[in-house]
Amino acid sequence: MSSVSAVIARALKPIAPQIFGLMGNGNAHFLDAAVRQGFSYTAVRHEQATVTAADTYFRMSQQLAIASTTYGAGFTNAITALAEAAAARTPLLLVTGDAPTTGLRGWDVDQSAIDTAVGAVTYVVDAHAPGRTAVQAAAHALRERIPVVLAIPYDLAARPCVEQGPWELAQYQAAPAAPSLESAQLAGIAQQLNAAQRPHVLYGHGAIDAAELITELADKLGATSSGTLLARDLLTRPADLGITGGFSTDRTAELIAQADTVLVLGASLNQFQLRFGQLFNSAASVIQLDLGGSPTAARVDVFATAEVSVALRQLLPLVTERDAANLYWKQLDLSSVRTRPQGQPRALDGLLDPRRVATELEKILPQQRVLVQDGGHFIGWGPMYWSTAGARSLACVGTAYQSIGLGAASMLGAAAAAAGRTVVLAAGDGGFLMSLADLESIVRTVESGIIVIYNDSAYGAEIHQYGSIGLHEDPMLIPTVNFAALANAFGATGITVESLSDLEGVKDWVDSGARGVCLVDARISPDVRAPYMEEVLQANAQATRELVSQSD
Repeated sequence: MSSVSAVIARALKPIAPQIFGLMGNGNAHFLDAAVRQGFSYTAVRHEQATVTAADTYFRMSQQLAIASTTYGAGFTNAITALAEAAAARTPLLLVTGDAPTTGLRGWDVDQSAIDTAVGAVTYVVDAHAPGRTAVQAAAHALRERIPVVLAIPYDLAARPCVEQGPWELAQYQAAPAAPSLESAQLAGIAQQLNAAQRPHVLYGHGAIDAAELITELADKLGATSSGTLLARDLLTRPADLGITGGFSTDRTAELIAQADTVLVLGASLNQFQLRFGQLFNSAASVIQLDLGGSPTAARVDVFATAEVSVALRQLLPLVTERDAANLYWKQLDLSSVRTRPQGQPRALDGLLDPRRVATELEKILPQQRVLVQDGGHFIGWGPMYWSTAGARSLACVGTAYQSIGLGAASMLGAAAAAAGRTVVLAAGDGGFLMSLADLESIVRTVESGIIVIYNDSAYGAEIHQYGSIGLHEDPMLIPTVNFAALANAFGATGITVESLSDLEGVKDWVDSGARGVCLVDARISPDVRAPYMEEVLQANAQATRELVSQSD
């Protein structure tokens, strides 16, 4: 006879065969059953990493993964990562221990209440149909694009269970048909696009699967196009301007600001994408197509709820193809849209210029790569200077919840989905110190990985955002850490980069096959400010001026 845990493992194996876990009392029986069932199992060293790795795995592969922790302290250690997954609407399944059915013990907490507070959903199994409950939980995660917690009460984990299945995911996964444009909306949007003199198409993460349709529409319109950070370089057309928003080039921003009509496809239009309200000119008409029920920004003039691919198939027959000699984008000088300042070898303080480090690394990093990022001031250098290989090759786990410290675990999830590509992690010294325990997990499990630490001996975002307005910098500083030595101690190849010539060591590692893990400890200047941070500071200053003006 099977146990409750064994039935859950058997039910989930066809749906989500990848587990990232850390064993404790509450999930010991489940992990035992999962390993015996043949799951692909990655052991991590901090519970937060279980959820972050599962989150990143889905973002890279579009396949559901399982995170697993024990109850109580193990569960609460994973809450920041769970909040990030909820904010980013990432489907994943957190299989965790829970208090026994008899009630909370001294070390238990109300886990369901915490799940609700951070935006996750809870399913609690019983002894009669745990397999059905597990499949329902997985279906909910995929259908609603949300993290779901599957809780196993401690006194049920090893209890005998006779449930046999079969369990059909499709039975619980049925979703409404993808929304399409209503006839009046369709006619109105097509009319606006056909009348546009300077059209621009802005695509986001929600449009990644519609690349061919977006290209066809933009080409018919003669439009320029650009993508948000998570959809960067989705299109290969000559009129694509690259990244939109705070990570774009000045020339890209200038061209987008010239558009008289902007079609926004699957992009949230958050403050960073909109450059704090400066992205579009005031006279431009902004049309947004998104799965949500309402516009995501006040700047939107026309909104329609629609799945991007469905809407584009409706629009394409109604859009008039422009004469090749009069295409808008051919009237523009696009020669410098992707040109970025390379920076000097050293900043004025004698430390490395992070722009130059990123520029040189772009020449060295393996071409077949995926990029994951922690949060922090440095976050722009990777997307601005490093290319990636294909769609869904970039994950920034932490940005939705504005957290740092999730980068190392992101590398674990990306590696499981990388399909032979090198995983490149960009991290700051502060964030990487938060996740140092899982450097061991990275060295043990990542077949080809490069960790680039922008080591400015500080919490750089705080230095620029608050030190610049006079707040005391002592709480923002970090003693310089020798990350290369730590990497060597964990069994990786650690390279300290204090001059550009030191990057030859990274090139040698790549040329020798790029196997295992190489950590690049780049000693960068804290004085070089990222363009997006300049926009943040300008927006803050403007808000302060408006506040003062209102109070006068």
